[in-house]
Formats: sequence, structure tokens, C-alpha cells
Amino acid sequence: MIELHEKTDIARRREEAFAYIQDFTTAAEWDPTTRDARKLTPGPVAQGSQFELVCELPVGHITVHYTVTHLEQDNVLELQGRSTLFDVTDIIHFTDTATGCHIDYRACFEFKGPVKILEPAMRNSMTALGRRTIEGVHSALIDQFPEPQARLSTQRADNWLVPGLALFSRVGYTRGRKQWQPVSACMSDKHVVVTGASSGLGFAAATELARAGASLTLVIRDETKAEGLVNSIRRETGCESIHIELADLSLMEEVNQLLERLLQRGKGIDVLINNAGALFNQWGETVDGLEQSFALLALSPYRLTTGLKPLLVKSRQPRVINVVSGGMFSQRLELGKLQAGPDDYSGTVAYARAKRALMVLTEQWAKDWAEHGIVVNAMHPGWADTPGVASALPGFRKLTRRILRSPQQGADTIVWLARATEAGKSTGKLFLDREPRATHLLSSTVEQNSQRDALQAYLDQAYLEAEATSTWQQPSVDNGNERSLA
Repeated sequence: MIELHEKTDIARRREEAFAYIQDFTTAAEWDPTTRDARKLTPGPVAQGSQFELVCELPVGHITVHYTVTHLEQDNVLELQGRSTLFDVTDIIHFTDTATGCHIDYRACFEFKGPVKILEPAMRNSMTALGRRTIEGVHSALIDQFPEPQARLSTQRADNWLVPGLALFSRVGYTRGRKQWQPVSACMSDKHVVVTGASSGLGFAAATELARAGASLTLVIRDETKAEGLVNSIRRETGCESIHIELADLSLMEEVNQLLERLLQRGKGIDVLINNAGALFNQWGETVDGLEQSFALLALSPYRLTTGLKPLLVKSRQPRVINVVSGGMFSQRLELGKLQAGPDDYSGTVAYARAKRALMVLTEQWAKDWAEHGIVVNAMHPGWADTPGVASALPGFRKLTRRILRSPQQGADTIVWLARATEAGKSTGKLFLDREPRATHLLSSTVEQNSQRDALQAYLDQAYLEAEATSTWQQPSVDNGNERSLA
């Protein structure tokens, strides 16, 4: 048997350190031999939870199946691992110190068969491995990583259309994660608002942020999905603070009512994620007289974000995350074309133009709101296999389904922008796979400064015109559209 015994002191609360390490999928972030990790059992981590780790060997790799055999919340974590070459018992103790917590880590390896003969020769290298492991834990929990920068290879790819587009696929995600830093920031004191949370990217992001401890306000359109949505997130994460708001964000009256309810509630917002969206293949007009793509994808996030600014500034370091699309790379901002008529309408073009406008708003808000400490960034999820893609772009999905990202992979950068400490050091940028990216791949899509400067005035005017021609009722706080499941 080889026993590794390492210790470290961390300037973090014991509860935060325990919460990070008990989810043993994080081993891929701090263990030098683990290249991939996943949780095999549903629900919050508890005694009996199982994990699968793929670990590197000098030649090839090995799969280790771990089971949590003992768990004392915030104090002790014990896991039993089994593989074809060895069994291992990991025992980790967490205790308070004057400046944070102390972590005591033991790993006892029992090698099997012929490998057991090699134990004496492996002892020094295994001891070194233990030191590197605790150093990885220390680095992850210290959480002092620099502001993210684009790699030279990424910049080169963005300068060439085909390589840049290729990184939108699952290949880009796989490539990117090899360079990622650990994310150990706790969200237990954070309030996150997510629009479009009932499926796809929004649901995946909400679930991961709940797993990190966040309090959630989820904005959805379909009331019939509310109970199932809450129950699903609660079963998987144990999160008890989930608040549902019902609103069709393509309708300005419902945007206004949502704003009034949230402002009346008065709870500060740490993270606002503008994710709600749909691609309409057929031209349509809302009851406000607005083209529906423009209403949902451009005017709605503009009204919602600016309206929620008083709640954002109540937080210590508020963040706004705008979900855009690769389609925007094909379009430039032209205000006269943001609302297409029925004769020249293309769903994909309308979607792309609205997302381009949202990208410009991201840059403008980041500049204008820097004095208030509000960090504003946009993210592109890559090509993800979501219900929206399946329904709106069936041909595209059929052609690319083998290389599409999962919703969780597509949502990863949303979660990172909401949670990672270093993500708060950048503002006004576009991210894909946790890297800042070029906002244009073609020079022909670079907008004129006059169009950028006039965008917010254009959106204000569009709203005023819709208001003047509508039959909106005075919104009421108690109008039946709110469901609190906190």
C-alpha cells in the first residue's frame, strides 16, 4: 500500500472549500492526472453518490469509479475508488483556522496483481503526485487567476473565416477546456435572473448556477412548465431558492409588468442573463405593432436590462450576460433593417441582425455603466443542440448533429461569466469557450459609428411608438403572473 498525506491552509471559508471539493467532478480542475470527470448518480452529492474519473497513465489512461462512502457536511469527505489496476481511499478533513480553513488530504492506494510488485519503485513518484494534487487544490481555492486573454491560435482562427467557424462546433469546446482554469467561486450569496430558462441553454445554465448555490429568478413564458422546471432543478441540485416569473418577453406590456414586479420585490441582482430567444421562420407582428424577432431579441433585453439597473447597482459586483449568436457574424448593424417587413423577411437574417444589435448594446453598456461597477459581456454558445435549433433549423441540425455541442457545453461560458472571479475583470467583450473573441469575422459587417451611436435612441423611439399605438393596461403587482417557490 502507498499512502499519500498532504495538508494545506486556504484563505476561504470551510463551507466553500467543502462545497467545491465534494463535487468530485472538480477533480478534473485540480488533480494533475484527471483529464475528465462526471457524476454518475442524480441529485445533490451525498453518501452513495458516484463519480467516474478518467485518469492519465504514463501510457494511455484508466477509468476510476468513485463512491462517496462517508460525508459529514462541511467537515469530512471519504470516497472509495476502484479500477483495474488499483483501489484507492480518499479521506479529506476540513477544519476552521483563524484566516480560513485547513485541508488534510489522505489517499491510500492498494495496487492489484503484477502492478503490486512495482510499489517500491513508484513510491517517490506517487509522493510527488500527492504534492502536485494538494497544490492544485490550493491554487483552485485561492482563485487568483488573471483576466482572460485570447490565445494567439484563437486570434489567428478568427482572422480566417473557416477556422473561426469550425471552433463553433464541439471541437472548439474540447479544444478550449484543455486551457481552462478552475472555477471555485461560491454563489451562495448571489441572486441570478435568467430569462428563457425552461429549456436549452437557459435551463442548463440555471441548473449549474443552482448547483453552485445561487438563488434563482427564472423568467419563462409557459406556465405549464413552471412546476416541472423547479422540481427538476431542485431534485438535481438541492436548491431551495427558486422564484418563477411568467412573461412573454416579445410583448412590451409583459416586459413592463415583469419590471414592476421585480422592482417592487426589491431584491438586488448579482447576475442578469439575457438568454430568452426564438428564431421565427415566418414574419409576424406583435400586438404592439413590432416585428416579433426585433421585439423579443433586441427591444426586450434593452428595456429589461436598463429597467433593472437600480437592482443591479444594489449588488457588490453586478454582471450582465447577453447571449448572442454566430449568425450575427453575417450581419452588420443597420437601424433601418432591424425591423423587416413581410416582403423581405428572413428568419435567420432577422435573428442575426437583432443579435448584432445586442452585441453593440453590450459594448455600450460596458462603457456607460463602468462607473457603477456593472460588468457587461456577451457570449456565443457555439453550435449547440437545443430544442430551439431542432424546431427552427431542422436542416442545419441534420447536417451538423454529429458535431453539435450539448446544451451543457453551450451554456458553459454563461456559467463561467456568471461565476468565475476572473470573468469579472473583463467588460464589453464577446466570449466563446471562456476566451474573448473577435466581434466581427468579416470587415463587411463592421457597422458605421453613426449607426452605433443612434442605436439606443432608435430603440427608445420604437418603444414609444409601440406604447402610443397599444392598448396596454396599467400593470398590477398582483396580476397572477408571479409564482414564488423560494
